[in-house]
Amino acid sequence: MSGRGAANGYRERNTTADRALDILTMFGDEQVVVTGPLVAERLGVSRSTAYRYLQSLVSAQFLEDAPGGGFRLGLRVLELARLARRTFGLSDIAAPVIHELAQDVGEVVLVTRRTGDLVVCLDRAESHERRVRISYERGTVLPINAGASATVLLAWSDPEEARQLLARAELKRFTDATLTDVDALVDRMAHIRSDGYAVARSELDPKIMGIAAPIWGPREGEVVGAVSVAGLVSRIPPKVERVIVAKVRLAAARISERYSVVQS
Repeated sequence: MSGRGAANGYRERNTTADRALDILTMFGDEQVVVTGPLVAERLGVSRSTAYRYLQSLVSAQFLEDAPGGGFRLGLRVLELARLARRTFGLSDIAAPVIHELAQDVGEVVLVTRRTGDLVVCLDRAESHERRVRISYERGTVLPINAGASATVLLAWSDPEEARQLLARAELKRFTDATLTDVDALVDRMAHIRSDGYAVARSELDPKIMGIAAPIWGPREGEVVGAVSVAGLVSRIPPKVERVIVAKVRLAAARISERYSVVQS
């Protein structure tokens, strides 16, 4: 095949692929079935051409005939969705949100998850403008009794289970602000549930404060992780703290929504 013919063939295949993607992206909550006339109108092509595109997608099992007429998403789409859910972890889903938040607030942002009586840092994002030297790297294990992330992750557990977990755990004191009394921690978690977020000042490091909000899973009341901002106490006066709290809660809500969609 000549170079000219090959180029034309590539353009034709590319155009067909683009049309197929255009058809697949027509589906949504309000559009679960598409028809030949609708596709023809949206793509600006004849009905015969629209049906040719549709039949190609049916042959590849991306679409199938819908009861009552038209076409609905096919089994191949369901299989790809299943594979996508397997490859998307919490850190993958959270990454773009926490990087955006880090640039917005100018501080370090963490995603953490609880495993038993430990808290694990899954991912972190840093501001390009300001750097904070903290040891919360990916994979770092944090204690259950200190820091905003830890208390948020435990706050929505069954209170009696949380009490027993804390009673069994080794509750270390890192600063004068670290809580090691089980009753005090349980009481604090009740306040966090009421507020919907946690603020921790100088509990792990005298110079660092954290602001955290829960990431919700698809099951009601299920906390699967936490988003937190860690910054210098000196850089976060009360007015700035209130702004960061709102932004952290919004980021957590965005991650929660996407995570629930992927896991459903």
